Amino acid sequence: MATPWQSPERRARIAPSALGQVRAAAGEPPPVTGAWREGDPVGHRRFHEVGDLELEAGGSLPGARLAYETWGTLNAAADNAILLLHGLTGDSHVLGAAGDGHLTPGWWEALVGPGRAIDTNRYFVVAPNVLGGCQGSTGPASIAPDGAAWGSRFPALTARDQVAAEASLATALGVTRWALVIGASMGGHRVLEWAAGYPERVGAIVPIATAAQTSGDQIAWAHAQIGAIRGDVAFRGGDYYEAPAGQGPHRGLALARQIGHATYRSARELDARFGRIPQRAENPLDGSGRFAVQSYLDHHGDKLARRFDAGSYVVLTQAMITHDLGRDRGGVEAALAGISARTLAIGIDTDRLFLAEQSARIARGVPGGELRVVRSDHGHDGFLIESDTLGPIISAFLGEVAPVVRRA
Repeated sequence: MATPWQSPERRARIAPSALGQVRAAAGEPPPVTGAWREGDPVGHRRFHEVGDLELEAGGSLPGARLAYETWGTLNAAADNAILLLHGLTGDSHVLGAAGDGHLTPGWWEALVGPGRAIDTNRYFVVAPNVLGGCQGSTGPASIAPDGAAWGSRFPALTARDQVAAEASLATALGVTRWALVIGASMGGHRVLEWAAGYPERVGAIVPIATAAQTSGDQIAWAHAQIGAIRGDVAFRGGDYYEAPAGQGPHRGLALARQIGHATYRSARELDARFGRIPQRAENPLDGSGRFAVQSYLDHHGDKLARRFDAGSYVVLTQAMITHDLGRDRGGVEAALAGISARTLAIGIDTDRLFLAEQSARIARGVPGGELRVVRSDHGHDGFLIESDTLGPIISAFLGEVAPVVRRA
């Protein structure tokens, strides 16, 4: 029997070209959206029906749903649960191979799994796809109550709205208190919101490469990315989901990714890896060719356009712009001072998106907060790359705050 989001009636309303998470071959036109959509293979996803969600900015999101994945087992005391929150273009698929329903392999496999820093033989690990995302949770590509894609009608979300949906999931899973909430970048925003908004439900937090409040510089970079997508005529104001492959806003999404990716990597790395080397036989001098670093950005832009959704990129980036832990809490310092969870803030020394000083601000502001700054040539993406350094830091912290017994 089909579940409501796989019913033939709903499936019939979606353009066939948009269905099926198919990995397009090089040279093929990008799909209109890389979103997981009703009728696609479920893969390892599970679903939680949040229901109607009241939103911070006013109004509500009817029929909200979260996709999520879990690893490990919740113990009898329910004290071994870890909530893992992904960044802007991540998803719930933290661990596992690519395959039906999952266009990419797990994005943090070096740190999550049996015997790893976040040991799934010890801990019950939960990773939701963020509300507003495009990999199973309700977002612009999802079907609205009237049977059409939400598109331009999808409401603005904040990190607090997203955490409220995650709190509903926690309750459904029987988790009354997380031993640890951990996440990086945009995920770190929600880590902090969990600690400030649900103190009784959070034992410890590890916000990585993030901030308690987005800065003017971060808003400026985000604004350019949103503008790149909205400026693509194929975006159609957000209502493009019925277009055929190759006629979606993939150019705007790819450009947004290029802008963002330049902030994810350090100047040191880009200069060392690429410098001014031309791309193979191309000739940048006469304008007909590219430098290698341009080709690198083109590659990452095209890659994202084939696995993500432009509408979700806009919604989630807007949520990052509005992130402010101190809103209606007396300011950032007052909000941080009110956090009771044991806190380890981790920064990356070459991060030029979320500066290490922003991690230091978190550690200073939370009573008893700790700070670790990771050395990396890779900038912001160091949280994905420096597993040999991050692993022991996270493992040691977990051993202090949640020393649960390992299962055989």
